[in-house]
Amino acid sequence: MGTATALEHPTREDIRIEAVLHALADPVRLRIVQAVADCGEMACGVLDLHVSKSTLTHHYRVLREAGVIHQRPVGTAKINTLRRDDLDALFPGLLNGILAAPR
Repeated sequence: MGTATALEHPTREDIRIEAVLHALADPVRLRIVQAVADCGEMACGVLDLHVSKSTLTHHYRVLREAGVIHQRPVGTAKINTLRRDDLDALFPGLLNGILAAPR
């Protein structure tokens, strides 16, 4: 019986504005962030974004590695939450501005 590979997340101190802005610059990733913010937490496969599963996996990985979202495995799913506390502490107002932008 295999064990799931631990997902790596940057510490708060390792989150960089360049990585966050890069992650938020893509329309698909921005839509993911907006949906996670609206829901509080969300499984990866919930949104219908009209992209392949591998592309969706890539987008979630970019968001996780940038420190925008936190992923935790639950069974075979990955549950995503926004790292709002970390982002607000490091970049006050950034997330609120992004989420308030017209959709």
